[in-house]
Amino acid sequence: MSTVQDEAEVGRVQSTNDEESEADRGPENDENRTVGGNPVRTLRRPYEEEKGEEEEEDKSLNAAGTSFRSHERHDLDMQEDSSLASSPALGRPSSADGSLSIPDDTPSIQDSKASSPSRRARLSSYGRSPTPSLRPFDRRFQARTSSSPLDSPRATSPAFLNPHSRQPSLLSQTVRDVGDLEPSQAPWEVVRWTKLRKMTGQAFSEIGKRNFGRATCIAVSATIALGTSKGLILVFDYTQNLKSIIGLGTKAVESGAVTSISVSADHTILAGGHASGNIFTWDIAKPAKPFLHITPVDRRRSIETDGHGFEVPVLHIGFLGTRHTALVSADDKGMAFSHLATRGLGSVSRNVRTTRILGRYPDDTPGAVRQRKPSAVLAFSPLPLGNAEHASDTIGLVAMLTPYLLVIVSTTPIAQTQYKTSRPKEVAAHGAMSAALAWFPSVKLKTQNLATSETSSRVKLAYCWSNILTILEVVEVEPSESSGKGAPASLQFRPRSRWKADEAIVGLQWLSRSVLAVLTITQQLVILEESSLQVTDSSDLIQRHIYHVDLFSQQLNQLVDQLDGEDASMHGVVADAFYMSFRAYKGRLFLLGYNEISFGTLSNWADRLLALMEQGNFIGAVQLATAYYDGEADKVTVGLPEDDLARHNLVREKLLEMMSASLKYAFGKNVEARTRQVEQAELEELANACFAACISMGETDFLFEDTYSWYQGGEAEGIFLETLEPHIIAGEIEVVPPSVLKDLISHYRDKDLEKRLEEMICNLDSRTMDIDQITSLCKENNLYDALLYVWNQALGDYTTLLLGLLDMTRQSNGVHSHPEASFTDENNKNTAKMFPYLSYILTGRIYPTGRQMSEDKVLVAKAEIYHFFFSGRSHGFPSQTHNTATTTTFRNLRKILDYDAPSFLSMLNEAFEDAFLNGSHDRVIEETAGQLTKEQTFGLSVNRQWIVSILLEVMTPPNYEPEDSVYLDMFIARNLPKFPQFILLPGHVLHRVLVGLCNFPEEDVAEDCQLSVEYLLSMYQPPDLPSLIPLITKARFYRVLKSIYRADGQYARLLQTCFDDYQNPDAVFDCIGDCLRPRVGLSETQAKDVKAVIILRAHDLVATDVTKAASTIEEYAPELHGVLLDALDRDEASQFQYLQIVLEPSEQSAEDKRVLQRTPNRSFVEQYVRLLCDYDPRHVSEYVEKLKTGDLRLEEVLPALEKSDVIDAAVVLLARDGKVREAIDRLTRHLSTMEAALLGLFEGASVSPDAANTQEFAHHLVESIQKYTRIGIWLCQGQTKSAQRSKGQLKQVKRSKSRSVSEELSLDENLWLDLIDAVVAVTKNINEILEDEKMSSTERDEGSTAALKYTASILDSSKLIQVLRKTVQETFTALLATTSAPRTDDLRRQDGSFLRILRAFLSRASLSSPSLSNLRAVLATIFSAYAYEESLLALANRLLDKDLFVHVTEADHLRRRGWRPLGQVCEGCGRRVWGPGAGSYIWDAWQRRNEERSEMAQQRQAVRAAENHAIAASQGKGKGAMSDRKGGRASSSQDVEFGSGNTPAIEAGVDVANDRAEDLGSLVVFSCRHIFHRKCLQEMQGPQGAGRASEASGVEYSCPLCTNT
Repeated sequence: MSTVQDEAEVGRVQSTNDEESEADRGPENDENRTVGGNPVRTLRRPYEEEKGEEEEEDKSLNAAGTSFRSHERHDLDMQEDSSLASSPALGRPSSADGSLSIPDDTPSIQDSKASSPSRRARLSSYGRSPTPSLRPFDRRFQARTSSSPLDSPRATSPAFLNPHSRQPSLLSQTVRDVGDLEPSQAPWEVVRWTKLRKMTGQAFSEIGKRNFGRATCIAVSATIALGTSKGLILVFDYTQNLKSIIGLGTKAVESGAVTSISVSADHTILAGGHASGNIFTWDIAKPAKPFLHITPVDRRRSIETDGHGFEVPVLHIGFLGTRHTALVSADDKGMAFSHLATRGLGSVSRNVRTTRILGRYPDDTPGAVRQRKPSAVLAFSPLPLGNAEHASDTIGLVAMLTPYLLVIVSTTPIAQTQYKTSRPKEVAAHGAMSAALAWFPSVKLKTQNLATSETSSRVKLAYCWSNILTILEVVEVEPSESSGKGAPASLQFRPRSRWKADEAIVGLQWLSRSVLAVLTITQQLVILEESSLQVTDSSDLIQRHIYHVDLFSQQLNQLVDQLDGEDASMHGVVADAFYMSFRAYKGRLFLLGYNEISFGTLSNWADRLLALMEQGNFIGAVQLATAYYDGEADKVTVGLPEDDLARHNLVREKLLEMMSASLKYAFGKNVEARTRQVEQAELEELANACFAACISMGETDFLFEDTYSWYQGGEAEGIFLETLEPHIIAGEIEVVPPSVLKDLISHYRDKDLEKRLEEMICNLDSRTMDIDQITSLCKENNLYDALLYVWNQALGDYTTLLLGLLDMTRQSNGVHSHPEASFTDENNKNTAKMFPYLSYILTGRIYPTGRQMSEDKVLVAKAEIYHFFFSGRSHGFPSQTHNTATTTTFRNLRKILDYDAPSFLSMLNEAFEDAFLNGSHDRVIEETAGQLTKEQTFGLSVNRQWIVSILLEVMTPPNYEPEDSVYLDMFIARNLPKFPQFILLPGHVLHRVLVGLCNFPEEDVAEDCQLSVEYLLSMYQPPDLPSLIPLITKARFYRVLKSIYRADGQYARLLQTCFDDYQNPDAVFDCIGDCLRPRVGLSETQAKDVKAVIILRAHDLVATDVTKAASTIEEYAPELHGVLLDALDRDEASQFQYLQIVLEPSEQSAEDKRVLQRTPNRSFVEQYVRLLCDYDPRHVSEYVEKLKTGDLRLEEVLPALEKSDVIDAAVVLLARDGKVREAIDRLTRHLSTMEAALLGLFEGASVSPDAANTQEFAHHLVESIQKYTRIGIWLCQGQTKSAQRSKGQLKQVKRSKSRSVSEELSLDENLWLDLIDAVVAVTKNINEILEDEKMSSTERDEGSTAALKYTASILDSSKLIQVLRKTVQETFTALLATTSAPRTDDLRRQDGSFLRILRAFLSRASLSSPSLSNLRAVLATIFSAYAYEESLLALANRLLDKDLFVHVTEADHLRRRGWRPLGQVCEGCGRRVWGPGAGSYIWDAWQRRNEERSEMAQQRQAVRAAENHAIAASQGKGKGAMSDRKGGRASSSQDVEFGSGNTPAIEAGVDVANDRAEDLGSLVVFSCRHIFHRKCLQEMQGPQGAGRASEASGVEYSCPLCTNT
C-alpha cells in the first residue's frame, strides 16, 4: 500500500487535509514529569499527536457509513524510559505544533546565514600641510570609526552531516554549533523506532508460526495486514489486537503463501496474491468468504484468455482508484495484468475481465530463432488518489520497472502506454540490479504556488534503478482549441531531477510531499529532501533484520550468468526484494523483520532539541533552535513550515523557554556547588548563543533583563558585556538600557579599553544615554569621536564642541605658527578630528559612523556649520592695500585657517560637491518659518560664491604666507571649472591666482599646482598669455606648456618642451610622430623647424631610448639617421642597436614593410656588418645573404670579416661579386687553418687540464669543417649552373698530352677539384695521424700508450673521423648529383665531367703521395656511398614496377570486361540484334569477319619478315638507312570509340544485316547500355552529328537517347 493512499482518500472524503489547516490537529496534551526535582513537560508521542486527526477521520467516515472508531482508538506501547538527571528544567515543545504538518511546496532556503564583513579604519592624523602623496584636493576624510561594522563573533555551527554511515546524522546543511557535540554524531535518533511487541508476539511466536505460518508481506492503512506463508492474512488494529484471520476454511489456504497484499482506498477491502497464481479479495468486515476470486489460466486450453499462469507467484498487487473490483497485478514471469470485475450479487456471479498490460507469455513464440531477453517486474505500483482532482485520476495509471524500462500504463478505458523510458546510462556498471518506485498523488496546497500559480501539487513518481534515483512529474496540459471544448486534458511526463546514491537502492517511500525515505542494499536508511535532493539524515537499519527475499535471480539468472565483463550495459548480481517489508503510512515507516514488526517516525525539531537538552548540551540546543528559527537548518524533514511567520511563531516560545532553562541550569549549578562548576568558556558560548537567538527574534528585552540578570547575579557580567561589544559594532544592537550602558562604561574604563568603548558609543542610539555621564567620560579620556556623536545625535548641537576644539588651537601671542610647537600630541590628535568631522557633516553623514543623516537634521547641521565659519562683515573682493580692521571678522574661520589651512581647504573641496551649496533653500525657509533660528537661516543662504569671496578676503598677505595661500589658489583653480555657474570671479583675481600657482613656495606642491593651472586654463584665457610663458617655463609646468604650444601650432617649441620634460621623457617620441605624421599637415617651414630641434637634441633623443629613437626616426625622418649615429660615435653598442632596429626590425607592420622597400644606405649597411662582426658574428652570414648586389662594398667589410673569422660571409660576398676563384681559395685556406688547429688540439689533449672544454672544442672544429664544406658545395654548384647557362652546350675539347691535368679542366671543375682536394686532405691527415699512432703503439712505452688511449677517450677520435668521412661523402655525392643532371630539350651535357674531376683528383693525390694506401679509407667511404645509393634506387625501381604492374593489370581487366547491352533490339530500328531469335545472319557475318582478320594477320607477318631480312643484311656495313616502320601497320577502325560528352561506345566486331536486306553495319554499344546499328545511329544523329574524326580513337559517337534528354 502506498504511503499516502489512505491519507489521500480520507482527504477526498472529508475535503480537508492536514496540509490545508492547522485547526484539525488535536490540542496539546503534555504530560508532566519530574527530572532532578524540576518539572519537565514531555512531547506527546506521534500517534497521540494525530488522535485529533484520526477522530475527524472517524467522524467523516461514519457519515459515509463505515466506522473505524475502534481502529483509531490506539495507544501503542512505544514509551521509553529516559532521564534528565543532568538537564535543566525545560518546557519541552509539543510536536503537535507542526512536527507532522506537511509544509508547502516552496523550496527550503539553505545557507541563508548572512555574513557581516567589516573593516576597521586606521587612525588618521593630519599634519600641518598635506604632502603631495596625500593629494589635498583628491582625498576624502575618514573617521577612525569605520561605517562598516566589525564581524560578529557569533559562533557558526557545523552540521552533523554524516551520510551513509553506521551512525545517525543530524543535518545536511550548516547550522549553528551544538556545544560540545561531535559533528560525526547527533544525540538523537534520526528515526525513533518502536517494536510492536503485542503484534510481534502473536505473529512471530512459535504458536503463531505453527498456526499461521511465517509473515511474508505487510500492508498498512487504517489497519495493519500481514500475509503469511500458509495463505492467511492477519489483520491487526492500532491497539495491536488481532481483529480477524482471513482465509481460514477457504481455497486461499490451498493456494500457497501470500506473496503480495494491498488495501483499498477506503480501507474496507483487502487483496492478496498467492504463490499459485490465485488472487483473492476480502471484505474485512466479512472475512468468511472472498469478495472476489481471480483464478490462474491455462494457456494450453484457451490461448485467448489473459491471466497469471498456474504456480506463478503474484508478486505485486494493487487497487485502482476507489473501486473495489478494479485491480492490477504482476507475477514472477515479468507479466502484468489489469483485472476488472462486473457488479453482481456475489463473488460467484461476478465476471472478471483480465487484460495484459506488460510482458509476453513464455509460450508465445515456441519456434522463434531469436531468444528473448529475460525480464521481470522489479517494482510495481498503481497511482493512489489525492485530495485534489487531477487528470490522471480517471485513467488508472500504473508504473512498472523492468531491468530495461520504466513503463507507465493507463488501464481505463483501455490499456495504453502513456510513458516509457530506458534505464539511464549513469547506472553503475556490473553492480547490484535493483529497482524501486513510489507515487505521490496531487494534494491541495495551503498557499498558492507562486512559481506556477497552482493551488494543488503535481503528481510525482520517484523511481530508481540501482543507485540512480529520478523524480518524474506528471503535468496536466490543457487541450488546444482545435481539440474541441469537451476534450480531456492530456498528460506530460517530465523528469525533473536526478540523484546518485553511493550504493544500490532497494526501497522507496514518501514520508511527505517533500521528504523521501530511501532504503539501500546495505539496509541504510537515507532521508532525502525532494526539492533539492539533498541528504538530510541517515540511519543504519542493519540491526532491524528487515525481511527480504530473492525473487528475481532465478528469472534473471540467464541475464546475469551470461554477463560480459566488458559490457557495462547490465549488472553482475540481482538484489533481493525489500518492497514487501518496507512500507510508509502518514509519515511513519513500518518494517517487517524476520522476527518482529516495528514502526518509526522521523525525529522532529522538538525531539532533537530535547535530545540535546537531555544530554546536557543546552548551548547546542539554543544554537540549533536559533538555526531552526532563522531557517538555516533543514525545515522540511523536521516538520517545520517553510513560511517564516509560521515557523517563527512555532519556535519562538520554545526558544525562550530553553534559554531560561539553560541560564537557570548554568548559574543554578554554580550556586548549588558554591564553586564555579561551569567554566568561563562555556558561559561565553552560552552568552553568544543567547545573543544570537535574541537578535534573531528581536527579543532584546529578554537579553538585557533576564539574561543579563543571570550573568550579573553570577558575577559574570564582564562576559556578557564583552559579548555585547561585537554585536554593537556590527549594528545588530543599537539600544542598550541605561543601567547596562553604565555597567558597560565602568567595565571598559576599569580595563583601560576606552577606545573600544568609544567605538561602541558611536554605534548606539544616543537617546538612552546619560549625557552628563558620557560627556564627563569622553572629556576625561579624550574620546572626542564619541563626544561629537553624542552631542550631535542627542542634543542636535554641531558647533559647541567645535568651538572648544578651536579654542585649543589658539596661540598665546596670537602669531600664526605651527601648532606642533606649542601643543601636545594628544591635543593635536583631537583638534585634527575637526576636519573629518566637518567633512562628514557637510556631506550629510553622521560622524564618525558614516551613516546618512535624516533629512530633517541634515539641513540644520550644514546651516549651523556654514554660519559658524562664514558669518561676519565682508568687504567684497580684497584690495591691494591690507585693512587691519578685517582681522576681527570671521574669527572662527581665521582660527581654523591658522591651525591648518590645507586641511580645511581640502575639506571644503569635498563639501563643494554637495548640492546644499547650490543656494536653492528659499522654499525650505518659507516652509519652516519660525522654526529656524537666525543663524540657521543665514547658514541656508550660504553658497559657493560667498565662501570663495570670504576666503579671498581673509587669506591675504601678510597674515598668510605663500605656503598657505597657495592652497587657496589651488582650491579656486580646481572648483572654478567644476561650478562655473555658481562661482564668478574677475579677471585680475584669476590672474593673481595663476601667478600664485606658478610661484609655488615648495617643490612638494609643484605637481598639484601644475594640475590646478591646467584646471584653471581650461576655462580661463589670460589676455597676455605670451607674457606668462616665461613664468610657466620657470615653474617647469611642462604639461601646461605643451597644451599651449599645441593649441598655437608651435610644434618646434612643443618638441623642445618634450625634451625638457624630465618627468616624462618617452613623450618625445609620441610628439615627433604627432608632428611629422603626414596627415597632420605641417608646412615645410614647420617640419624643417621640428627636424632642426631633433638635430639639436639628437644626443638627448638617443640617450632616452635608442630603440624608440631608431624606430621613430626611421618612420618619420629617415634622412636624420646620420645625425643620430654621429651622436653615438663613441658608443658602438648603441650604434649596433640603432642600426639593428633600422635595418632589421623584429616585428614588421604594414608600415614597416613599406619602409623596408626603400634601398638602405650603403654606409649604414657596411657599418652594421662591421658591428655585427663584433657583437653577433654568427648572424653575419644570414644577414649578408639577404642583401642585394650593390648594397655594400666588399673592400669595406672584408677586413672586418677576416678579422672576426666570419669566412662564410666573406665567401658569400666574394661569390656575389663574381670572385669565385678568390672565394674558394679563402675557403680552402680556412679549412687548412682548422685542420692545423685540430691537429694541435690532438697533440695537446693529453696534457690539457680541462678535458670537457677540449672535447667540446674538437667537436666544434669538426662541425665548422662540415659547415664550411657545405658552403663550398653551394659555391661550386652555383658556379656549375652559371657555366651551363653561359655555354648553352658543353663541347668535348681535345686534350693534348703536353698539358697538365689541371689545365684541362674548366673553371667550375677546378673549383670542385680544389674543394674535394681540401676536404680529402683534412680527412686524410687527421686519419693518418691517428692511424700512425695506432700502428706505432706497440713500439711505444707504456706511458705513451696510456697517453694515446687517454687522448682518444677525451676527443672521441672515432666519432670525429666518422663525421669527417661523412663530409667527404657529402662532397662527392653533391658533385655526382650536379655533374650527372638529366638532359633537357635546350641543354645537352656529357657525363664525363665527374670522371675528369675524379681523374684529376687522383692525379693530384699521386703527386703529393706516391702511395695511394693513405687514401684507401677515404675512397672506400666514397664508393660505399655510391653502392648504398644504388641499392636505394634498385629498391625504389622494384616498388614502382610493382605498383605499375598492379595498375596496368587492373586497367586491362576493366578493358576486357566490356558492357552488357540493356536490350536485345536496336534502339533505332527495333530489329533483334542478338540473343534467341536473332537469325542465322549473325553467324554468317561473324565467320566473314574472322576470315578478314586471318587475311590481315598473314599480310602483317609478311611485312614483318621483309623488315627483319633488311636489318640482317645491313649489319656489319656501318650505319645504313633503316626503313621507317612508323607507319608499318595500317590504321584500322578501333573497337572502342568515344562519343561526344565523353560517353564511351563499344563497336562490336560483327557486321549485322538482315537476310536479303541492306547492310546495317556493325553494332555500337554505349556506356548507358543502349545498342544501335551503326547505320541507324548515323541516321538518327544526322549529317552534323554522324561522327567526328579523331586521331586517337577513330570516330566519336554519342547516345542520341541520353544526350537528347
